[in-house]
Parts: sequence; C-alpha cells; structure tokens
Amino acid sequence: MRILVIGATGFVGGAVARHLGGKGHSVTGSARSEEAAERLSAQGIRALRGDLDAGRPALVAAARQADAVVFAAQLEPEAERVAVADLLGALEGTGKAFLFTSGTGVLIQRTAGAWSEDCFAEDDPFTVEPLAADRLAVENLVRSAAGRGIRSMVVRPGLIWGPGEHGHVSMVYQSVTRTGTACYVGEGLNTYSHVHIDDVARLFELALAKGSEGALYHAVAGEIPNRWIAEAVARDLGCPTRSLTLDEAATVWGEFGALILAASSRSRAPRTRRELGWAPQHTDMLSSIGEPRLRDIATAAS
Repeated sequence: MRILVIGATGFVGGAVARHLGGKGHSVTGSARSEEAAERLSAQGIRALRGDLDAGRPALVAAARQADAVVFAAQLEPEAERVAVADLLGALEGTGKAFLFTSGTGVLIQRTAGAWSEDCFAEDDPFTVEPLAADRLAVENLVRSAAGRGIRSMVVRPGLIWGPGEHGHVSMVYQSVTRTGTACYVGEGLNTYSHVHIDDVARLFELALAKGSEGALYHAVAGEIPNRWIAEAVARDLGCPTRSLTLDEAATVWGEFGALILAASSRSRAPRTRRELGWAPQHTDMLSSIGEPRLRDIATAAS
C-alpha cells in the first residue's frame, strides 16, 4: 500500500511511518526542511518536502496519488481544520483511507488533582473541554466524510509514552530540577489513561487494514494516578514529593502544562479491541522510570 504520512518527522507520525514501512508498505513522509527530509530518507521513508501552509498543494497532490493518508501533524486549530478539509476534498469519492490523529485531551476534566469516576469509551457522550472544542469539530469533520466516499477514521490515543515522549513522566522529572521535589497537583489522584507509542503505531496498521469508515478508535492500555508517578520518580532520584496548588504548578510547567497535570482524562477502548483485535503489549508506564533519557531531563531542565 502507498501511504502518505503527514507529520512524519513528529513523535507519533514518525513512529507510525517507521512501523508501516517495516511492514512492507511504501511510505512517503512530509518534511518541512532539508534536514528533516534527510532524516526520513535515512529511515527508509521517502521524503516529500512541503508543509501544510505554502506547501499544501503539493501535499494534497501527493494525497491523491496515495492509497491511504495518515494525518499526524500538529497545527493550530484553524490551520488544522483547513488542511484536513482540503485533504478530504482531494480524496472525495475515491474510497481511500484517511486516518486523523486526535487525542483524549478532548475528554479532559478540570479536577485540580482529584480523582474522577468518569471513563469514556469511543462513542460515549461527554462534555468537551472548551480549549479542545476545535479539535472535536475536526474529528467530526473527518468522521462525517465517510458519507462522501472516503474511508475516514479518527484515532484518539491517550497519554502516549515511550522513547521521545514529553508526557507526564517527563514532566515530573522536569519538576525535580525546578523545585528539588517530584511534583503533582492537589491530591494527585487524577489520571490520564496512557498508551505506549509502539502500540499506537500498531493500531494505525490495524485501522488501515480493517477499520470501518467513520469510526473512532481509542488507544489506551492503562492508567496511573499522577501522585504514583511522582512517588516513583522520587524513589528513583532520592528526593521528596510535593503537592502543588494550581498557581504553583503554573510556575513549574507553565499554564498549559499545569492544566494537563491537574486534569483527569480517563478512557476505554472497547470498539478498538472488538473491531480491530488490538491489544496493547506495553501496559505499565512506570516501567520507564529510571531510563537515562528521563534522568537527563531532571539534570537538564531549568
């Protein structure tokens, strides 16, 4: 299969492109610079120079030539909506696959570190976080494109971890250099359902092969309260833990980082498991504790 991965130099897009290439597909990845193009080529991925701004026509033309398109770029909301709409327009009536990468940030609840009993499957109703309303609108745009002759689907991973990630474990290590303690917000009982990057990449492969048009697929393998993460980091580095208020958290991680570390976002993936036969192979995010790359974050953060 000829697959175009838009955002192939990013964390998720790169993993997906490498995985699909390793499965024998002909993968082309978008690259915004010559340096990025060279990195893709070194990984056996055909590089296509262009971005989703001035270079969008070239990417739209490449999408028409591909058998499937994976959208894993990170854009501002309006730019994302316009780019996705253009790509869907190019694929209309072709029956080709279009997979859009979203995230369970649309599900977050501002609990200030408290636990939430709410846990959402793929098509459960929920109240969207206002900051993620634009993302949900793009999800709906993609899913509705199934009625226009496109095998369009949305993949909505939880907190993604693994080599190269910048999620909760990394952020707690970062807090140690900034405060001398492994930090969490409030009670630290809030949790963000998680999934390993390798399991996310396998899900894209399965969705391309067996996914239903208009479907939403969650990717989730487990969940760990943020306080447990902080306690594990504290044991690794030999430092105390500390509970932060929201205002204190903003000084450590910035306002958006504090929002994420204070929120709950719990999800389930029954449709993904049932329809695609997906089962995560990595379920313990705390297994990454102590990796040199994470300890380096604690040393390098400022």
